[in-house]
Amino acid sequence: MHALDSSMPRLAEGCRWRDNGEERFLLFPEGALRLHGTGLKILELCDGRRTFSELVEELRKQYSTSDVGRIREDAARFLRRLRERRLVDF
Repeated sequence: MHALDSSMPRLAEGCRWRDNGEERFLLFPEGALRLHGTGLKILELCDGRRTFSELVEELRKQYSTSDVGRIREDAARFLRRLRERRLVDF
């Protein structure tokens, strides 16, 4: 079992979404982060209602040809980096 499996990732306090045409940004007190691709999909799933395991399962459905272990590790690494920047809590 992965250490994050039961955590419920969510945007950190002070962070919010902003859409600008076709792009989506995460706004935070120190600036903005433009997201796209897999990073955007991961962060959109961080709603504080689903566990990390459920997030990984949703990603597995979208990327059915990818190894679930690889999805889990990539998502965990991405979320840890965002937590270090105080953009995500879990």
